[in-house]
Amino acid sequence: MPNATETVAHPTPFVEISRDQWAALAPKEQLSLTEAEIVQLRGLGDRLDMAEVQAVYLPLSRLLNLYALGARKLHAATSSFLGDGAGATTPFVIGVAGSVAVGKSTVARLLRELTKRWPETPRVELVTTDGFLYPNAELERRGLMDRKGFPESYDRRSLLRFVSQVKSGAAQVRAPFYSHLRYDIVPGAEIVVRQPDILIVEGLTVLAPPINSGLALSDLFDFTIYVDAKTRDIESWYVDRFLALQEAAFSDPDSFFHRFATLSREDAVRTATEVWRAINEPNLVENVLPTRSRATLVLRKAADHKVASILLRKI
Repeated sequence: MPNATETVAHPTPFVEISRDQWAALAPKEQLSLTEAEIVQLRGLGDRLDMAEVQAVYLPLSRLLNLYALGARKLHAATSSFLGDGAGATTPFVIGVAGSVAVGKSTVARLLRELTKRWPETPRVELVTTDGFLYPNAELERRGLMDRKGFPESYDRRSLLRFVSQVKSGAAQVRAPFYSHLRYDIVPGAEIVVRQPDILIVEGLTVLAPPINSGLALSDLFDFTIYVDAKTRDIESWYVDRFLALQEAAFSDPDSFFHRFATLSREDAVRTATEVWRAINEPNLVENVLPTRSRATLVLRKAADHKVASILLRKI
């Protein structure tokens, strides 16, 4: 590793790698995406471009590939030790966490596209925890609509069962489908996961510790990523995204947020800021940010959305 330094003077489980140092680790193989593919992958407000993919995400895809291959070798060695032959390996599971509007969904989609281009891991699936939110009717019944995205708004038992079944090697596992347009679970719609090489699970609090000393979702992950940025920058990105959605998805009459489509820019900024400070910022501070230290790797973004440095847990 090229002159990686610890982030602080006192002992830490992480090493910090600068953007330039990290970019130097990019694989020689050409796995890059086209500009058109990058445009399709990035979310509203993200400033992902070819330079960012090559400097940050190509090295990360190679590291994930090495970890996945290492897990297979460990499986084979363990099977040999136990004398039961080389049984089928189970999917390598990656968790991606971070705040609303920090760009974690874009990161997850991008890693899906890059990791499946490695010949050893051609089958990569992505599931977001949005599908395991309680339906709006149930949230209303529980008085949780204003806490959507907080830990208690998820069917955590179903989510844990889903990832456990995938990790155990089940032939196919089904997950509910969530519509961002309708802002709700779609009855009868499902996502089917069929024994992938890699499963990426993306969500706000996928790194949360166990409840009541039980099994945590993160206990099932082989590698975890936290997408990080300063809170004031994320708030700015959230407001910008709200304004962009106002001109796009909100204009659809079927959108849950169609009522915001005709707001003036001043009112839209005020509304977005109020929502951020009443819901998303408290959730970040109380439930999301405290899980950062549990990650294997932290992507630290600067105010321009570009990754400035990487924290990697020591092995």
